[in-house]
Amino acid sequence: MTGIVRLALAALMAITAMGTARAEDALKARIGVLRLSSSAPVFIAQDKGYFREAGLDVELKFFDAAQPIAVATTSGDIDFGVTAFTAGLYNLAGKGVLKVIGGMSREKAGYPLIGYFASNNAYASGLKTPKDLAGKRVAMTQVGSSFHYSLGLLADKYGFRLADVKIVPLQSLSNAAAALKGETVDAALLPISTARKLMDDGGAKFLGWVGDETPWQLGAVFASPKTLTNKVLVTKLLGALAKADREYHDVILAAMKDGVAPINDKTKPLLEIIAKYTNLPVEQVVGNCAYIDPDGKLDVKNVDNQIKWLQEQGFADKGFDANAIIAKEFVKAD
Repeated sequence: MTGIVRLALAALMAITAMGTARAEDALKARIGVLRLSSSAPVFIAQDKGYFREAGLDVELKFFDAAQPIAVATTSGDIDFGVTAFTAGLYNLAGKGVLKVIGGMSREKAGYPLIGYFASNNAYASGLKTPKDLAGKRVAMTQVGSSFHYSLGLLADKYGFRLADVKIVPLQSLSNAAAALKGETVDAALLPISTARKLMDDGGAKFLGWVGDETPWQLGAVFASPKTLTNKVLVTKLLGALAKADREYHDVILAAMKDGVAPINDKTKPLLEIIAKYTNLPVEQVVGNCAYIDPDGKLDVKNVDNQIKWLQEQGFADKGFDANAIIAKEFVKAD
Protein backbone atom coordinates (compact mmCIF):
# COMPACT_ATOMS: atom_id res chain seq x y z
CA MET A 1 0.00 0.00 0.00
CA THR A 2 1.50 3.30 -1.06
CA GLY A 3 1.81 6.27 1.27
CA ILE A 4 -0.74 8.21 -0.76
CA VAL A 5 -3.30 5.40 -0.46
CA ARG A 6 -2.66 5.10 3.27
CA LEU A 7 -3.19 8.83 3.70
CA ALA A 8 -6.41 8.70 1.67
CA LEU A 9 -7.75 5.80 3.73
CA ALA A 10 -6.82 7.56 6.96
CA ALA A 11 -8.61 10.71 5.83
CA LEU A 12 -11.69 8.72 4.84
CA MET A 13 -11.75 6.95 8.20
CA ALA A 14 -11.40 10.28 9.99
CA ILE A 15 -14.32 11.78 8.04
CA THR A 16 -16.45 8.70 8.74
CA ALA A 17 -15.60 8.85 12.44
CA MET A 18 -16.51 12.53 12.56
CA GLY A 19 -19.87 11.82 10.89
CA THR A 20 -20.58 8.98 13.34
CA ALA A 21 -19.65 11.16 16.27
CA ARG A 22 -21.92 13.94 15.04
CA ALA A 23 -24.81 11.47 14.65
CA GLU A 24 -24.19 10.16 18.17
CA ASP A 25 -23.97 13.71 19.55
CA ALA A 26 -27.33 14.71 18.03
CA LEU A 27 -29.98 15.42 20.64
CA LYS A 28 -32.96 13.11 20.31
CA ALA A 29 -36.46 14.56 20.30
CA ARG A 30 -39.88 13.00 19.79
CA ILE A 31 -42.57 15.32 18.44
CA GLY A 32 -46.28 14.51 18.53
CA VAL A 33 -48.33 15.85 15.60
CA LEU A 34 -51.49 15.30 13.58
CA ARG A 35 -51.32 14.55 9.87
CA LEU A 36 -52.68 18.02 9.05
CA SER A 37 -51.30 21.00 7.16
CA SER A 38 -51.45 22.92 10.44
CA SER A 39 -48.18 21.15 11.26
CA ALA A 40 -46.56 21.96 7.89
CA PRO A 41 -43.40 23.58 9.32
CA VAL A 42 -42.71 20.44 11.35
CA PHE A 43 -42.85 18.34 8.19
CA ILE A 44 -40.68 20.80 6.27
CA ALA A 45 -38.06 20.96 9.02
CA GLN A 46 -37.93 17.16 9.16
CA ASP A 47 -37.89 16.49 5.43
CA LYS A 48 -35.46 19.26 4.46
CA GLY A 49 -33.05 18.41 7.26
CA TYR A 50 -33.45 21.59 9.32
CA PHE A 51 -33.74 19.56 12.53
CA ARG A 52 -30.67 17.55 11.58
CA GLU A 53 -28.70 20.70 10.74
CA ALA A 54 -29.57 22.02 14.19
CA GLY A 55 -28.06 18.91 15.78
CA LEU A 56 -31.32 17.10 16.42
CA ASP A 57 -32.39 13.53 15.76
CA VAL A 58 -36.18 13.95 15.52
CA GLU A 59 -38.80 11.23 15.49
CA LEU A 60 -42.34 12.21 14.53
CA LYS A 61 -45.18 10.42 16.28
CA PHE A 62 -48.64 10.75 14.73
CA PHE A 63 -51.95 11.00 16.58
CA ASP A 64 -55.63 11.22 15.55
CA ALA A 65 -56.75 13.96 17.96
CA ALA A 66 -55.20 16.89 19.80
CA GLN A 67 -55.81 15.94 23.43
CA PRO A 68 -53.82 12.65 23.34
CA ILE A 69 -50.79 14.65 22.20
CA ALA A 70 -50.99 16.81 25.34
CA VAL A 71 -51.32 13.72 27.53
CA ALA A 72 -48.37 12.00 25.83
CA THR A 73 -46.24 15.10 26.39
CA THR A 74 -46.91 15.15 30.12
CA SER A 75 -46.29 11.40 30.45
CA GLY A 76 -42.92 11.63 28.68
CA ASP A 77 -43.98 9.48 25.71
CA ILE A 78 -43.05 12.47 23.53
CA ASP A 79 -40.87 15.50 24.21
CA PHE A 80 -42.81 18.14 22.28
CA GLY A 81 -46.37 18.49 21.09
CA VAL A 82 -47.58 20.49 18.11
CA THR A 83 -51.35 20.68 17.90
CA ALA A 84 -54.46 22.73 18.63
CA PHE A 85 -55.33 24.14 22.02
CA THR A 86 -57.95 22.16 23.94
CA ALA A 87 -59.53 22.40 27.37
CA GLY A 88 -57.61 19.31 28.41
CA LEU A 89 -54.33 20.84 27.30
CA TYR A 90 -55.09 24.01 29.24
CA ASN A 91 -56.00 22.04 32.37
CA LEU A 92 -52.69 20.19 32.21
CA ALA A 93 -50.84 23.45 31.67
CA GLY A 94 -52.75 25.04 34.56
CA LYS A 95 -51.44 22.29 36.83
CA GLY A 96 -47.90 23.12 35.75
CA VAL A 97 -47.18 19.94 33.78
CA LEU A 98 -47.18 21.62 30.33
CA LYS A 99 -45.79 24.90 29.01
CA VAL A 100 -46.48 26.67 25.71
CA ILE A 101 -43.21 27.56 23.95
CA GLY A 102 -44.33 28.85 20.53
CA GLY A 103 -47.14 29.55 18.13
CA MET A 104 -48.25 27.42 15.21
CA SER A 105 -51.46 27.44 13.14
CA ARG A 106 -54.10 30.16 13.23
CA GLU A 107 -57.63 30.40 11.98
CA LYS A 108 -57.39 33.38 9.63
CA ALA A 109 -59.66 34.70 6.91
CA GLY A 110 -58.60 33.56 3.47
CA TYR A 111 -56.72 30.47 4.68
CA PRO A 112 -59.07 27.42 4.68
CA LEU A 113 -58.42 25.02 7.54
CA ILE A 114 -61.35 23.99 9.74
CA GLY A 115 -64.80 24.11 8.21
CA TYR A 116 -68.45 23.64 9.11
CA PHE A 117 -70.05 20.83 7.13
CA ALA A 118 -73.65 19.62 6.96
CA SER A 119 -75.07 16.20 6.25
CA ASN A 120 -77.02 15.97 3.01
CA ASN A 121 -80.33 15.51 4.80
CA ALA A 122 -79.75 18.44 7.16
CA TYR A 123 -78.69 20.65 4.26
CA ALA A 124 -81.84 19.75 2.34
CA SER A 125 -83.86 20.58 5.45
CA GLY A 126 -82.47 24.12 5.71
CA LEU A 127 -79.01 23.93 7.28
CA LYS A 128 -77.33 26.21 4.72
CA THR A 129 -74.92 28.43 6.71
CA PRO A 130 -72.92 28.24 9.97
CA LYS A 131 -75.43 30.47 11.78
CA ASP A 132 -78.09 27.78 11.20
CA LEU A 133 -76.31 25.34 13.57
CA ALA A 134 -78.47 26.31 16.56
CA GLY A 135 -80.50 23.31 17.68
CA LYS A 136 -78.55 20.84 15.52
CA ARG A 137 -76.55 17.71 16.37
CA VAL A 138 -72.91 18.59 15.70
CA ALA A 139 -70.06 16.09 15.68
CA MET A 140 -66.54 16.92 16.80
CA THR A 141 -63.59 15.11 18.32
CA GLN A 142 -64.00 16.01 22.00
CA VAL A 143 -65.83 18.30 24.40
CA GLY A 144 -63.59 21.29 25.10
CA SER A 145 -61.64 20.80 21.89
CA SER A 146 -60.60 23.51 19.44
CA PHE A 147 -63.71 22.60 17.43
CA HIS A 148 -65.87 23.21 20.50
CA TYR A 149 -64.28 26.63 21.07
CA SER A 150 -64.83 27.51 17.40
CA LEU A 151 -68.51 26.66 17.76
CA GLY A 152 -68.69 28.75 20.92
CA LEU A 153 -67.24 31.75 19.10
CA LEU A 154 -69.80 31.22 16.35
CA ALA A 155 -72.65 31.14 18.88
CA ASP A 156 -71.41 34.40 20.38
CA LYS A 157 -71.17 35.98 16.92
CA TYR A 158 -74.71 35.07 15.83
CA GLY A 159 -76.42 35.30 19.20
CA PHE A 160 -77.58 31.73 19.68
CA ARG A 161 -77.01 29.67 22.83
CA LEU A 162 -74.26 27.08 22.68
CA ALA A 163 -76.36 25.02 25.08
CA ASP A 164 -78.96 24.69 22.31
CA VAL A 165 -76.48 22.78 20.16
CA LYS A 166 -76.25 19.05 20.76
CA ILE A 167 -72.52 18.32 20.87
CA VAL A 168 -71.62 14.78 19.80
CA PRO A 169 -68.00 14.00 20.84
CA LEU A 170 -66.68 11.10 18.76
CA GLN A 171 -63.00 11.14 19.81
CA SER A 172 -61.45 11.21 16.35
CA LEU A 173 -61.69 13.02 13.03
CA SER A 174 -62.42 9.80 11.17
CA ASN A 175 -65.33 8.99 13.49
CA ALA A 176 -66.81 12.47 13.09
CA ALA A 177 -66.56 12.22 9.30
CA ALA A 178 -68.20 8.78 9.32
CA ALA A 179 -71.07 10.06 11.46
CA LEU A 180 -71.64 12.95 9.06
CA LYS A 181 -71.67 10.67 6.04
CA GLY A 182 -73.92 8.18 7.84
CA GLU A 183 -76.46 10.92 8.68
CA THR A 184 -76.31 10.20 12.43
CA VAL A 185 -75.45 13.88 13.01
CA ASP A 186 -76.60 17.05 11.27
CA ALA A 187 -73.21 18.69 11.01
CA ALA A 188 -69.55 18.43 11.94
CA LEU A 189 -66.51 20.63 12.34
CA LEU A 190 -63.70 19.07 10.34
CA PRO A 191 -60.39 20.03 8.77
CA ILE A 192 -60.72 20.30 5.02
CA SER A 193 -58.20 17.47 4.60
CA THR A 194 -60.71 15.15 6.28
CA ALA A 195 -63.86 16.64 4.75
CA ARG A 196 -62.72 16.94 1.14
CA LYS A 197 -63.26 13.27 0.27
CA LEU A 198 -66.71 13.46 1.84
CA MET A 199 -67.60 16.38 -0.40
CA ASP A 200 -66.01 14.82 -3.48
CA ASP A 201 -68.06 11.66 -2.87
CA GLY A 202 -71.25 13.68 -2.30
CA GLY A 203 -71.37 12.73 1.39
CA ALA A 204 -71.49 16.24 2.92
CA LYS A 205 -72.14 19.89 2.14
CA PHE A 206 -69.81 22.80 2.91
CA LEU A 207 -71.19 25.64 5.06
CA GLY A 208 -68.22 27.92 5.78
CA TRP A 209 -64.73 28.34 7.22
CA VAL A 210 -63.95 28.99 10.86
CA GLY A 211 -61.20 31.43 9.83
CA ASP A 212 -63.65 33.53 7.86
CA GLU A 213 -66.21 33.55 10.68
CA THR A 214 -64.07 33.79 13.84
CA PRO A 215 -60.26 34.06 13.45
CA TRP A 216 -58.19 32.85 16.41
CA GLN A 217 -54.89 31.26 17.53
CA LEU A 218 -55.51 27.58 16.93
CA GLY A 219 -52.27 25.75 17.56
CA ALA A 220 -49.02 25.91 19.46
CA VAL A 221 -45.78 24.14 20.32
CA PHE A 222 -45.56 22.91 23.88
CA ALA A 223 -43.41 20.80 26.16
CA SER A 224 -43.21 19.49 29.73
CA PRO A 225 -41.19 21.32 32.40
CA LYS A 226 -38.74 18.39 32.37
CA THR A 227 -38.04 18.90 28.66
CA LEU A 228 -37.66 22.65 29.22
CA THR A 229 -34.74 22.07 31.57
CA ASN A 230 -32.75 21.14 28.46
CA LYS A 231 -32.60 24.67 27.09
CA VAL A 232 -30.18 23.68 24.33
CA LEU A 233 -32.65 21.11 23.01
CA VAL A 234 -35.58 23.56 23.12
CA THR A 235 -33.61 26.37 21.50
CA LYS A 236 -32.39 24.12 18.68
CA LEU A 237 -35.90 22.82 18.02
CA LEU A 238 -37.49 26.26 17.95
CA GLY A 239 -34.70 27.56 15.73
CA ALA A 240 -35.30 24.81 13.16
CA LEU A 241 -39.05 25.41 13.28
CA ALA A 242 -38.54 29.16 12.85
CA LYS A 243 -36.60 28.50 9.65
CA ALA A 244 -39.41 26.27 8.37
CA ASP A 245 -42.11 28.77 9.48
CA ARG A 246 -40.50 31.50 7.41
CA GLU A 247 -40.02 29.31 4.34
CA TYR A 248 -43.58 27.99 4.47
CA HIS A 249 -44.94 31.52 4.80
CA ASP A 250 -42.80 33.14 2.12
CA VAL A 251 -43.07 30.35 -0.45
CA ILE A 252 -46.61 29.02 -0.02
CA LEU A 253 -48.77 31.39 2.01
CA ALA A 254 -47.51 34.51 0.26
CA ALA A 255 -48.46 32.97 -3.10
CA MET A 256 -52.00 31.94 -2.13
CA LYS A 257 -54.96 33.49 -3.90
CA ASP A 258 -58.60 32.87 -2.99
CA GLY A 259 -57.48 30.27 -0.43
CA VAL A 260 -55.49 28.19 -2.92
CA ALA A 261 -51.73 27.89 -3.38
CA PRO A 262 -50.39 27.69 -6.94
CA ILE A 263 -48.35 24.69 -8.07
CA ASN A 264 -45.13 25.93 -9.63
CA ASP A 265 -41.40 25.27 -9.50
CA LYS A 266 -41.08 27.26 -6.27
CA THR A 267 -44.05 25.90 -4.33
CA LYS A 268 -44.17 22.31 -5.54
CA PRO A 269 -41.27 20.94 -3.44
CA LEU A 270 -42.87 22.17 -0.20
CA LEU A 271 -46.37 21.13 -1.26
CA GLU A 272 -45.03 17.64 -1.95
CA ILE A 273 -43.54 17.47 1.53
CA ILE A 274 -46.87 18.43 3.10
CA ALA A 275 -48.64 15.90 0.87
CA LYS A 276 -46.22 13.19 1.95
CA TYR A 277 -46.92 13.65 5.66
CA THR A 278 -50.65 14.33 5.41
CA ASN A 279 -51.28 11.42 3.01
CA LEU A 280 -52.99 13.73 0.53
CA PRO A 281 -52.35 14.39 -3.16
CA VAL A 282 -50.70 17.73 -3.92
CA GLU A 283 -53.86 18.82 -5.74
CA GLN A 284 -55.72 18.70 -2.41
CA VAL A 285 -52.94 20.23 -0.31
CA VAL A 286 -53.07 23.46 -2.33
CA GLY A 287 -56.46 24.35 -0.84
CA ASN A 288 -55.53 23.21 2.64
CA CYS A 289 -52.64 25.45 3.73
CA ALA A 290 -53.13 26.71 7.28
CA TYR A 291 -51.91 30.18 8.19
CA ILE A 292 -48.80 30.22 10.39
CA ASP A 293 -47.02 33.36 11.54
CA PRO A 294 -43.68 33.65 9.70
CA ASP A 295 -41.87 34.30 12.98
CA GLY A 296 -43.69 31.62 14.96
CA LYS A 297 -45.40 34.25 17.13
CA LEU A 298 -48.16 33.40 19.56
CA ASP A 299 -51.28 35.55 19.98
CA VAL A 300 -51.09 35.62 23.77
CA LYS A 301 -54.15 37.85 24.14
CA ASN A 302 -56.28 35.35 22.24
CA VAL A 303 -54.89 32.46 24.29
CA ASP A 304 -56.00 34.31 27.41
CA ASN A 305 -59.47 34.77 25.87
CA GLN A 306 -59.64 31.04 25.12
CA ILE A 307 -58.80 30.16 28.71
CA LYS A 308 -61.41 32.56 30.09
CA TRP A 309 -64.09 31.20 27.72
CA LEU A 310 -63.32 27.59 28.62
CA GLN A 311 -63.36 28.45 32.33
CA GLU A 312 -66.71 30.18 31.97
CA GLN A 313 -68.12 27.10 30.23
CA GLY A 314 -66.80 24.83 32.99
CA PHE A 315 -64.44 23.01 30.60
CA ALA A 316 -61.23 24.36 32.15
CA ASP A 317 -60.21 24.71 35.77
CA LYS A 318 -60.17 28.19 37.24
CA GLY A 319 -57.24 29.93 38.88
CA PHE A 320 -54.81 30.42 35.97
CA ASP A 321 -54.40 32.57 32.89
CA ALA A 322 -52.17 32.72 29.81
CA ASN A 323 -49.22 34.12 31.74
CA ALA A 324 -49.20 31.04 33.97
CA ILE A 325 -48.85 28.54 31.14
CA ILE A 326 -46.42 30.30 28.78
CA ALA A 327 -42.64 29.81 28.90
CA LYS A 328 -41.85 33.48 28.36
CA GLU A 329 -38.15 32.88 27.73
CA PHE A 330 -39.05 31.02 24.53
CA VAL A 331 -42.35 32.52 23.31
CA LYS A 332 -42.43 35.33 20.75
CA ALA A 333 -45.62 37.19 21.64
CA ASP A 334 -47.81 38.79 18.98
